Amino acid sequence: IGNTVLHILVLQPNKTFACHMYSLILSYDRNKEGPGSLELIPNNEGLTPFKLAGVEGNTVMFKYFMQKRKHNLWSFGPLTTVLYDLTEIDSWADDQSFLELIVSTKKREARQILDLTPVKELVNLKWNMYGRPYFCFLALFYILYMVCFTMCCVYRPLKPRTGNKTSSRDNTIYVQKMLQESYITYEDELRLVGELITVIGAVVILILEIPDILRVGAAKYFGQTILGGPFHIIVITYACMILVTMVMRLTSTTGEVVPMSFALVLGWCNVMYFARGFQMLGPFTIMIQKMIFGDLMRFCWLMAVVILGFASAFYIIFQTENPENLGQFYNYPMSLFTTFELFLTIIDGPANYDVDLPFMYSVVYFAFAIIATLLMLNLLIAMMGDTHWRVAHERDELWRAQVVATTVMLERKLPRCLWPRSGICGREYGLGDRWYLRVEDRVDPNKHKMMRYTAAFKVQDRDNCDKGLEKLEINRDVLYKKELSAFSLSRSTSKASSHHGWEILRRNT
Repeated sequence: IGNTVLHILVLQPNKTFACHMYSLILSYDRNKEGPGSLELIPNNEGLTPFKLAGVEGNTVMFKYFMQKRKHNLWSFGPLTTVLYDLTEIDSWADDQSFLELIVSTKKREARQILDLTPVKELVNLKWNMYGRPYFCFLALFYILYMVCFTMCCVYRPLKPRTGNKTSSRDNTIYVQKMLQESYITYEDELRLVGELITVIGAVVILILEIPDILRVGAAKYFGQTILGGPFHIIVITYACMILVTMVMRLTSTTGEVVPMSFALVLGWCNVMYFARGFQMLGPFTIMIQKMIFGDLMRFCWLMAVVILGFASAFYIIFQTENPENLGQFYNYPMSLFTTFELFLTIIDGPANYDVDLPFMYSVVYFAFAIIATLLMLNLLIAMMGDTHWRVAHERDELWRAQVVATTVMLERKLPRCLWPRSGICGREYGLGDRWYLRVEDRVDPNKHKMMRYTAAFKVQDRDNCDKGLEKLEINRDVLYKKELSAFSLSRSTSKASSHHGWEILRRNT
């Protein structure tokens, strides 16, 4: 019951009341330091009160928890060294990491905890010492891997075509080799080494990604921009395309160019994932993700309807014409592709003015130009501009959250020998087996003086106002006296308040 009450207090809107009641309940806890402590009992979702405060973005309760967990090591003038307990904060050897919970929650207030002590110092320590070097090495390794795969695709086994052409539009001069013909020469053996590296890399990608999908869940894993959701979809699809290409190569099935083309596009697009490690490029990738999976996805539905309607109309108009003179709409799939190019203004109107054009072509093309070019493209630009304005206010905050997510991911994937635990063991200071983070804080004395002056002004104003209210209650029956006392009260309050404040300033000087 006590643990349930603690979780309820974390969710209370009155933070000050919740902190006092939290301390009161813990004062009756018999197992304050043991494993049976109320603070260490999780709820049905596996969240302790501390982790629940992080998920809900309750910064007041988080600061209250950290005040309880810190130990002042020494103080000398404005310098203070504090040891913060990293229990439940550090993601090292924790299946449900506090940092991962913060970056995966949908509440924006939770990301403000990343700027608080000691979370900010812990993330900076992990990222600067281990995260950034490992991430840069991983980015370089992935680029070299993609170069290897690209070279294997460029020099894939082809042979001249021997069969006769079946159509005047047939333009194929090379065909794919059979498996027995693909690995004969020394160049083929070199390509085989690159293909083996490519396949092994695809298998490793699947082995690393699938356990995280099972642990987190597909909806959260692919739906969170901070966790790299779109890029996870890209890299898994890329690995699957590599395996499909391998099966088609082993079975000598024609058409391997389809999965190979998809793999090339997806693999190189995944390079943008590594931009999150750089402050100059990271926020722009966030902007691209928001626009692609927000505005562009909605716009594509409208674009598909327009293209489908006008492509059908163009195909019907040119259905009776000679395709040798007007070949852009010679069949229905080509009509769809040509209309798509017209929609994006990639090409001009595909018309041969050496022959007579159907009258309806001019009418339909005029309507298409008005709807597609003038209306819908400008609508897309306006939508993206609005998204850019909204995301620009929080893109740096999202980038910092991405850095935290990347740090947690690297710490979870890499062996323990490559990523030692951060902080100081408490046994060095007689604090048990817990780990602590040492933070040096500098207190500005001028700031504290100004805070004292401000508090003095506020206290004096409050006392004078209380006295004035008592006078107003006594003279409530007489309207004239009430107005007169209020007027004199405002003047006396300001005079007494300013006089008291200036006396403080004179004494301190």
